[in-house]
Amino acid sequence: MENYYRILLILLFTIISNGNVQSQSKSKPVYVWVHGMTAGGWAYKNIDSMLTASGNIFYRPTLTGLGDRVHLTPSNITLNTHILDIVNTILYEELNDVILIGHSYGGMVVTGVADSIPNRIKKLIYIDAFLPEDGESVLSISGNTIEPSTKIENGLLYPDWLPKGQDPPKGVPHPVLTFIDDIRLNNPKRLEISSTYILTVEKGKSPEDDGFFTHAERATKKGWPVLQLEADHTPDRSAPLELIKMLQEIVNK
Repeated sequence: MENYYRILLILLFTIISNGNVQSQSKSKPVYVWVHGMTAGGWAYKNIDSMLTASGNIFYRPTLTGLGDRVHLTPSNITLNTHILDIVNTILYEELNDVILIGHSYGGMVVTGVADSIPNRIKKLIYIDAFLPEDGESVLSISGNTIEPSTKIENGLLYPDWLPKGQDPPKGVPHPVLTFIDDIRLNNPKRLEISSTYILTVEKGKSPEDDGFFTHAERATKKGWPVLQLEADHTPDRSAPLELIKMLQEIVNK
C-alpha cells in the first residue's frame, strides 16, 4: 500500500508539473535534504521520487547514528559530526550550487554546513527548523530544558514518539551530544547565501502555536522571506505536493 501511494504521488506530481522536465535547464537543481531528530534519509523517499521525476537531483543523506547508521556508537557523535556528514557528502559528490534544506533539528546542521562551505551553497531553506546563532545549542535555545517525556539513557535521547516493536525503517534514539554542543559560526560569507524560512502551521491553528515560530521570527528579523505552509511538522508526509511546489517557487526565484 505504501509503494502504491508513493507511485500515485509521483504520477500526480508529474502531471501537475506539466512537462517541467523538458523545460529544465541543462544544469539541474541539486537538493540536499538534512533530516530531523531521530529520523533518517529513508523518510524522504516520496519527496526524492517526485523531485527527481520533475528533473531535479536529490540527496537525502542519513546523519551518523541514525536511520541505517544507527549501529554506530553514540558516545562520540556530536553536532560537528553531523555537520561534517553533510559537508563531506557535498565535497565527495562534488556538488556545487546546492539547495540545502534543513528540517527541524536539521536546521542546526545546515547552519554549520553553510558556515563551513558557503561557496558550495546556492540557497538555504529551513523547514520548521532551528535557526541558531553563534554559541547556541538545541538545549540552550530550548531554555536548557528537555521534554519531561524524553528519556536519556546511554548517551541517547528517547522521545516518547519513538515506535516500539516496529521493524525498520523507523525513528531511532538520537545522540544526546548533538543537542548539548554549541554551534560555532565565524564565516561572514554564510550570511550572503539566499535564505528562506518555511513555517508549517496546522489547519485551524495560528502561526504562534507552532513550536518553531520563534525561529521564523528570527528569520524575519534577518530580512529573509518567511513562508507559511498548511501542514503538520512533517510536511513531506502531510502536504508533499504543496511543499514541493513551494520549494520549486523558491528555487526558481
